[in-house]
Amino acid sequence: MLLRELMRSLGIHKNQRSAFQKLLDEMIRDGEIVEIKGNRYGIPGKMNLVTGRLQCHPDGFGFVIPETAGETDLFIGRRSMMEAMHGDRVVARIEATKPDGRREGRIIRVLERGMTQIVGRFESGREFGFIVPTEKRIGRDLYVSPDLAGGAKNGDLVVAEITAYPTPHRNPEGRIIQVLGQAGDPRIDTEMVIAEFGLPKAFPKEVLLESQTVPETVSAEMIRNRRDLRDLNTVTIDGERARDFDDAVSIQRLSHDRIRLWVHIADVGHYVPWDSILDQEARRRATSVYFPDQVVPMFPERLSNGICSLNPKVDRLTLTAEMLFDSHGQRLEYDIYESVIRSNERMTYTAVKKILVDKDPELCGTYDYLLHDFELMEELCRRLMAVRAHNGSIDFDLPEPEIILDLQGQTTDIIREERHIAHRMIEEFMLAANRTVAEHMTALKIPFIYRIHDVPDPEKIHDFIQFVGSFGLRFASPKSGAVSEKIRPKAFQNVLDQVKGRPEERLINHVLLRSMKQAKYSTQNVGHFGLAFDHYTHFTSPIRRYPDLIVHRLVKELIHHKGFSAHRREVLEKLLPEIAQTSSERERASMEAEREAVDLKKVRFLADKEGEEYFGFITGVTAFGFFVELEEMFVEGLVHISSIPDDYYIYEEKQHRLMGRSHRRIFRLADRVKVRVEKVDLIKRQADFRLVEEGPQKPAVHKPSHPPQHPPQDRKRRGRRRR
Repeated sequence: MLLRELMRSLGIHKNQRSAFQKLLDEMIRDGEIVEIKGNRYGIPGKMNLVTGRLQCHPDGFGFVIPETAGETDLFIGRRSMMEAMHGDRVVARIEATKPDGRREGRIIRVLERGMTQIVGRFESGREFGFIVPTEKRIGRDLYVSPDLAGGAKNGDLVVAEITAYPTPHRNPEGRIIQVLGQAGDPRIDTEMVIAEFGLPKAFPKEVLLESQTVPETVSAEMIRNRRDLRDLNTVTIDGERARDFDDAVSIQRLSHDRIRLWVHIADVGHYVPWDSILDQEARRRATSVYFPDQVVPMFPERLSNGICSLNPKVDRLTLTAEMLFDSHGQRLEYDIYESVIRSNERMTYTAVKKILVDKDPELCGTYDYLLHDFELMEELCRRLMAVRAHNGSIDFDLPEPEIILDLQGQTTDIIREERHIAHRMIEEFMLAANRTVAEHMTALKIPFIYRIHDVPDPEKIHDFIQFVGSFGLRFASPKSGAVSEKIRPKAFQNVLDQVKGRPEERLINHVLLRSMKQAKYSTQNVGHFGLAFDHYTHFTSPIRRYPDLIVHRLVKELIHHKGFSAHRREVLEKLLPEIAQTSSERERASMEAEREAVDLKKVRFLADKEGEEYFGFITGVTAFGFFVELEEMFVEGLVHISSIPDDYYIYEEKQHRLMGRSHRRIFRLADRVKVRVEKVDLIKRQADFRLVEEGPQKPAVHKPSHPPQHPPQDRKRRGRRRR
C-alpha cells in the first residue's frame, strides 16, 4: 500500500503524516514491514520476503540470516547479490524451496550497510589505485583515486572509508584514512584486525572524562548497608597475564560435611549508572576483545584495572552469591546480596596447581594459611563436577593454542594451553553462581536476560549419529520422530566418554561442537542444552561483558526495592530484548576478530617453513580439498583437490570425506597424513599444503583402558570460553 492509502485505511489525519512516516521508518528498521518499488509498503511474510543479515562466502555466494526466529537461512547465488555486500542488512525474495526445506532467493533491497570501512592491501596504478580486502568475504576490490590515496605506497596495508557502495556494474569506491604499514610486518597484525572489524579501540574524550570522576578507593559511606565480608579468607585465581579481576571466592566447611561457598563479583553497577556516558559506551562495545598481544576493553583502565578490579589487600564493593552445598554437591540454600570484601591474595592457576598437585614446598609455605581452603575448593569442585556429569552436561575436550610472541609481535612458538584442577575449580564455582542467580530471578518472574543454548537441529543430530556410527560408537537416541524434543545432552556426553583416549577423540569433539547451536543472550528462557541447565545467565564478569552488568543492576534493584512496578516492567520488557540481541551480535563479532588474529599469528609461524614436511590430521573436508592441522602445532592449511592428481574425487558431505571415483581412495576427518608446506599467504591468512604420502594413514581404533577420572572442564582465562 502507498503511504496515503495506509493513512486513509487507518484514519491517520494529514497533520500526523510526519509522525506516521517516522513510525513506518522505525518498523522498516525493525524488519516488521518493507518498502518496495513505487514507494509501497508491505508485510515481508505476506510477500514471500525475508529480512536479515547477509553473510557472504569467498566464492561469491551468500546466505541471508533471517531476523525472525525459527526461519531457515536463505541461499543467495552469486548473480542474485545485486549491490549487497557482506554484513549488509537486506530484504530478499524467496524464489525456490527445496524438498529438504532449503530455500534460495534474490536480494531486492539493502536496508542498512554493514560496513563503512575496509582494510586491505593498496595496489597503485597509473590512473587509479585499488584496495584488495583482507576480509575474504568482501568479493570486490575498492577503487581509490590518486588524490584520495592518503600517501599510501604500493603494498601498504591501509584502512579505507567507503564513499560509494557497489552497483551491479561498478565496484565500491573509497578514500584511505589510515596507513597501517607494510604487509608482512607482525607489529600491525592486531591493529589490522581491529580496523577490519571496526572495533572501538580508543575511548571518546567524554567517556574518559566521566571515568575520572569515579573514586579510586572505597569510602566508609559506600559500604553502609552492605554485608562486611572482609574477615573472610578470600582469593582471586586467574591467569598470569590477567590484569582485571572481576571474581573472587571464599570457602568454609560446616558440620555434616557441608561446604559453604561465597562467589564475590565486582559491583561495577555501583560506579556505572544506567544511561551514563560510561554505560552508553559499554553498551555499544558489549564485550572486551582479547588478542594474543593486547585487549580492547569494555571499560577504561581506571575502572577495569582500578576500582572495579578485586585487587588484593584493598577494600572492594561486590555482589556476593553465597551457596551451601551438601556432601553430594547439591545446593541446599543460597543468598545474594551487596557486600564489601578484601582479597587476601592474587593467585594464579599455575601457583594453585603447584600447591594442590605438585605440593611445591616453597608455595605451600608461602600460602600455608590458605592450604586448607584450596583443598576444600578442590573437594567441592569434584562434587560439583560429579553432579554435572550425572545430569549430562557436555564437556568438550578441545585443546586450545597459546601463541608465544616476541617483542616485535612475531610468533616464536605455539603451545597447548594447559588446563588443570585450578581452572576447573573456578569454572565450577562460576557456573554455580550463574545458575543460582538465574534460578532466583526466574522464580520471581521478572524481565531478565538469560544465557541460552537451544536444542540442536534434528537434521544435524541425525548426521552426527550417522557419523559417529562409522567409528563404531553407540548413540542412545530417541526411536520416535521428534528427535530434537526428546534428545538429552547426556546422550552426546556418552559418545564423548566412549571416545575418550582414542585417536579420533578430538575429531568427535570438533564435529559435535559444529553440530550444536551457538549460545546467545535472550529474554526468553529456553535453558542451556550443553550445560543441561534449565536456568542459566551470565553474572560473573561485569567488567568485560555488558549482559552481566545488566543482570547485576536487576539483582540490585530487587535488593533495594523488593520488586518492580508495572511501569518498570514495561520499560524492561522493551529494553532488554534489544540489549540481548546487540550483545549477542557483538559477542559473535569479537569471537570472529579474536579468531582472525590468532589465525594470522598461526600462519605467520609457518612463514619461514615453506618446503618443510610435517605429519598432521585432517580437520575439515570440503568439495575443493581438505584441511590439515599439523601435529602439536595447531596450525591449519589446505590441501587443494587439484594437487592430488591420481583420481577424480567426490565429496561425500555426510560422511565428511573425499572418495576417489576410480581407485576408491578415501580422505576423511581424523586421517593422519604427511604434508609439505607449499605457500603461506599472510594477507589471506592461509597456508597451502601438498600431500607427500601415497595415502592417508588411518588412525588405529581402540577403546580406552579405563574411564577418565575427571571430565574436562572449561577454563577461566583472559578470553574465557563463552558457555
